[in-house]
Parts: sequence; structure tokens; C-alpha cells
Amino acid sequence: MSQQSAEPTLTGVRNFRDVGGVPTADGRRVRHGVLFRSGHLAHATEEDSAFLSGLGLHTVFDFRNSADQALEGPDVELPGVRNVNIPLTDPADGAEFWKMVRDGELDQLRMVLSDGQGAARMIASYRSIIKGRTAEHSRVLHALADDSVPALMHCAAGKDRAGLSIAVTLMALGVEQEAIEADYLESNSPHRRYKMHRGGKSQAGMSPEVVELLSPLFDARSTYLAAALTTIDETWGGVEKYLSEGLGLAPETRERLRDRLLEDA
Repeated sequence: MSQQSAEPTLTGVRNFRDVGGVPTADGRRVRHGVLFRSGHLAHATEEDSAFLSGLGLHTVFDFRNSADQALEGPDVELPGVRNVNIPLTDPADGAEFWKMVRDGELDQLRMVLSDGQGAARMIASYRSIIKGRTAEHSRVLHALADDSVPALMHCAAGKDRAGLSIAVTLMALGVEQEAIEADYLESNSPHRRYKMHRGGKSQAGMSPEVVELLSPLFDARSTYLAAALTTIDETWGGVEKYLSEGLGLAPETRERLRDRLLEDA
């Protein structure tokens, strides 16, 4: 049975998946049942919560900021599961922008998203998270190495902040760039994609032009992930120095991380 066919259909949680099965450069694979990713859990149904409760989770890492949580609501509480909120973006950064995305008229959307501006905004965000959130990513990896698995990582849509955090985790496990990108791009699958929502205040609604303008914000694009990797190369000279110097991961910490998250050699 393929991994995808074995996945549950969650009603109120988008983009859920087990990262298990992703291959490492030395021939091992991420263990199934220890690392999951998804969109936010605020709208999880009773059935969704029952499924999530059955995963044996130790920790849910929520990378949303306070503005996201105010908009979507807090995660549902899962009995016995620790919820750790580590915002990877500033709540003030983009609050007005996202309000405009929901309610703005076509001329406003054109002004800020046309001619590649939407994609440029996403690329800038990825670069900023990699450079500016090293303490947060370090905290997540040290937690995983210590005691926090099985773990679920999520943000709002489960593709950008969670996508980067999963990518960084896979880097630390020795996964090659091609496999990291393949997992990242899974967020584009039709049954996973974050559903664009627009408020009823805008006359523009979800016209074809609006959808086209908004698509860079709701896509997982290889150019976004490539920008993050380029930032690592430019800032630290490569993944190894990023992990050791940028995130402060000692060799023994990486070994514990591999022991916890990878299948036995």
C-alpha cells in the first residue's frame, strides 16, 4: 500500500502527512509515525481529533503568530499532548497585507501582487525566516533530539513555515536536497492545498484574475525553497556550517536526532 493511500482523510485539517519514508543520503529512511506535518488544528473535527490523539504525539509545534491564531483560533487540545508555540513570523508583518488579500478590491490586489510581486514577497519571507529564526529552528531540533517525538509541525497552511521547519529537520537528518524538495512540493497536491478564502466585502471575489494574482501566495514553489537554500549558502557557506554554527547543533545532538527519527541502519 502506498503511503498516500494509507493516509486519513481529515475534514478540518489540511495538508496532513507523515514524513516517514523520506530517504537519507546514506540509504536510511525517516521512520514512520515519528514526524508529521499539517496545516493548523484550529478547525479539527471530533473525528480529526480522535485520529490525531491516536498518533501517540508528544509535542505539537505551532509556528503561527498571534495574528494567525486570532484569525483562525487556537489549536484543539489533544489530551496528553504538549503544544509548543514558536512563531516564525512577526504578527505585525503582513497583518494588513493578509487583510487586503481577504477583502481587497482588484486594483489593490494588482498593486501589490502583479508583475511577480507576490512571488517576490514569498521569496523574501523564506530568506528572512532562514536568516532571522535560527534560534527558533535550533530550539525545535534540540527538542526533537531530546524528547519531543512523535511530533507534529504546523503553521496555518502547513506549507511555508512548517515546510521550512521540516526541510531544516530533514537537512539535519542527512536528507539530500532533491528528496527535501519532493516532500515540500507535496503541499501542491489537490487534496492538500490550502483553500483560498476571500471575504464577502470585495466585489472582485474569486474571479480568474484574482486567483491568478493570489496563486503565488498559496503555492509551494521550488523557487521559494531554492531561495532558502541559497540564503544558507550565502550566509553560512553551506548546510553543514548552517547546522553547526547557525543552529548550534553539536555532532552528538545530530546523532541523537538521527537515532530518534531514522529507521535503524
